[in-house]
Amino acid sequence: MDDVDAVQAQIARNMLDSGDWVTARLNGVRYLEKAPLKYWMIAVSFRLFGVSDWAARIPLALSTVFLCWLTARMGRWAFSPQAGLWAGLSVATCVGLFLFTRILIPDVVLTAAVTLAMWAMLRALDDQEPRPGWWASILAAAIGTGLLLKGLIAAVFPVGAGLIYLVWTRQLLQRRTWRRLHPFRGAFILLAIAAPWHILATVRNPPYFDFTWGSGPGHYRGFFWFYFFNEHLFRFLNMRYPRDYNTVPRLYFWLFQLLWLFPWSIYFPAVAKLSFKPVDRAGRMRLLALCWTGFVLTFFTFSTTQEYYSMPCYPALALLIGAAMAEGGVWVSRGRRALAAVFGLMAAAALWILGQVYHLPAPGDISRALKQNPEAYTLSLGHMGDLTLYSFAYLRLPLAVAGVAFLAAAAACWFWRGSRAHLAVAASMVVFFHAARLAMVVFDPYMSSRALAEALVASPPGKLIVDDQYYTFSSVFFYANRREAYLLNGRVNNLEYGSYAPDAPQDVFIDDARFQQLWRSPERYYLTVERSALPRIEALVGRASLHLVRESGGKYLYSNQQ
Repeated sequence: MDDVDAVQAQIARNMLDSGDWVTARLNGVRYLEKAPLKYWMIAVSFRLFGVSDWAARIPLALSTVFLCWLTARMGRWAFSPQAGLWAGLSVATCVGLFLFTRILIPDVVLTAAVTLAMWAMLRALDDQEPRPGWWASILAAAIGTGLLLKGLIAAVFPVGAGLIYLVWTRQLLQRRTWRRLHPFRGAFILLAIAAPWHILATVRNPPYFDFTWGSGPGHYRGFFWFYFFNEHLFRFLNMRYPRDYNTVPRLYFWLFQLLWLFPWSIYFPAVAKLSFKPVDRAGRMRLLALCWTGFVLTFFTFSTTQEYYSMPCYPALALLIGAAMAEGGVWVSRGRRALAAVFGLMAAAALWILGQVYHLPAPGDISRALKQNPEAYTLSLGHMGDLTLYSFAYLRLPLAVAGVAFLAAAAACWFWRGSRAHLAVAASMVVFFHAARLAMVVFDPYMSSRALAEALVASPPGKLIVDDQYYTFSSVFFYANRREAYLLNGRVNNLEYGSYAPDAPQDVFIDDARFQQLWRSPERYYLTVERSALPRIEALVGRASLHLVRESGGKYLYSNQQ
């Protein structure tokens, strides 16, 4: 749970312990970047089930299940029970949803809110819907909830896609449209849900209204400026400071949708053969899904992007794929045969790699076989570049399970047709995801600092010093239940802005000189440091003064005393 996972969980724990559910804090510093609902959900889970990493993930897991059910239900309502089944399975077993729900980020919850909003709009406008006002209220509530999850894009996506749909179907200027959508009542519901936290956060984190155009170090302008200008507008325009993020090249961002929706993206050519004329409920849903997908992808074409930013359009694409699979036809048959070839090649690659590394030794943990690419870590999948051929010697079991899954999927697509083939592919993806989970267990010492935290808890009491920024060893804070620690040269990135607040604790940010002073004092201190930074630490205080407590995954816990 290093990096963002432990950060989210620790913020939730801090809220639960402090009783302050408005202003997030890390290491005693204001953390004003994100909307609070994800922290509240995790905190409630902690209250119900106790503080643990699995309890932190329960809200995300439940939201993922809800999203898959919602997508299936929408497909059933708009197309047919079979199309709903395929749509739900498509989103449930696609690579992207699995991959990006391994990280404790709120995007799947946001995606569920956006999906519910889009369906609610379509149902409110449906002539056969007996309760359009009820669905209009759900539309507003979904947007309001989304605003508390990830900010303004929760409103931008459904409103933008909805307006394009209304223009396309020539309903935008019709009085009937707005009578059924109830915009004034909707605005009241939305504000009732989202406004209280935004107002409280502004009041508790002054100055109240700062409209400074530009972002840079050394200034604290309160919540309003940082949240709305720096985190929304300046991030979109790539003007945000600190620039602790990267962006996926535009072409790759679009092409990656083939990977994120795999294996079902193989049926995109069949989707192109569907009718998008809004002459019936099915046509209107297909057109809305097209507007929905197009708006989300186009929006991020003009913004900074991470790989998972397109998640809000996964259900739209899954609905189109489900409709195409239910209709069948020559392009679905061709897609199935192409999928047999793709899975066959993947199985061959997995088995070839397994053969290359089967007899290689695998001492220690996987960190010994990985290379480091820190310049890539500002992307969510940056660690994928750390893999080497030798590292697969530590992944023999996951590799074998994945190979079997790919081989089974290839055989099913070759010998079976229709529902049997589709269900077999879905089952094979479940097996593959299990293989990926086994691989994540192997990566745990490298990606997490839990072992260091456990050693710290078992050691004599002492103060903690973390080399580099908070995120680098965030799981030490969570698993060792450390509210604060000294950050050595760590006044950067996510905590930098809050460190300039008038009430920010200044003693937690230390430089090399202060570190030398603390380490040579008679009081007991502990230091967490990565292998790559160890030579610098040794140059500062000498190797003899570093007493190893625990090493795991290329990370070290030292003490200044025996």
